This record gives sequence, C-alpha cells and structure tokens, in this order.
Amino acid sequence: YPCTPWGVMKMLEVGGVEIQGKEAVVVGRSNIVGKPMAVMLLAKGATVTVCHSKTRDLAAHVRRADIVVAAVGRPNFVTGDMIKPGAVVIDVGINRLPDGKLCGDVDFDDCLKVAGQITPVPGGVGPMTRACLLENTLYAAEHLHA
Repeated sequence: YPCTPWGVMKMLEVGGVEIQGKEAVVVGRSNIVGKPMAVMLLAKGATVTVCHSKTRDLAAHVRRADIVVAAVGRPNFVTGDMIKPGAVVIDVGINRLPDGKLCGDVDFDDCLKVAGQITPVPGGVGPMTRACLLENTLYAAEHLHA
C-alpha cells in the first residue's frame, strides 16, 4: 500500500474513527497521497470528495466533511472556519515557513478549536508513513524469500 495513505488509515482505525457512511474530503489530488487516500476511504465505505487548491468554494466542500485529509502542499491552507465542528482533521502536509519553522497544510491552532480530533505537524502522519514503509519492506522481503 502507499505508505502515507495507509498510515492515515491506521491512525483512523486506532483512533476509533468510524469511516463507513461518513463524508470525507481529501484536499489534494496527487498520485502519491490524494488519489490513493480517496480510494482507501472509499473502500472503507466513506463518501469521498477530492478537492484541490483551485476547487471553487473549497470551504463549502470541507465544511460538509466528517473526515478531512489535507495533502495540498500549501502552509496553513485549511482554516478553522472551513471545519465542521467535531470533524476529524488529518494533516499530511509538511511545509517550511520563511522563519524555518515547520507547519502543515492545516492551520493547527485555528482548527484545534473546532475539530474533534486533529493531527499535528510535525509528529502526526510522518511517523506513521515511516512505520508503514518498514512494514512494506518487511512484507517484500518475506515474499522475496518465500
């Protein structure tokens, strides 16, 4: 499985987030994260909308979501006024600001006031991506020698 989306799915599972029947919005359409993320959420029974930085009225789409996955590659792009109260917000982005600090695609402090659950950057999805990479490596090695 692609490591980052797979890590997000594991986070949702361990966090007790019910996916089936929920509205999910993936902000980002890359082949590495956005598209596989949408497919994985669909496979678990979510109704998925894929948006991007040029989506018209992005806030309206995101505001409907029970689950938001931000992977658009723009610092602090998703703001608190875009989040449905109680929504689960997963920030996949990692951006370096001019002052050298790291931040995600989600304005964490702003969204924290509204979200039910939210991941930080750094320290959220990144470690899960690495864990899934190791799991994929182990799987490949076992099947190579089987």
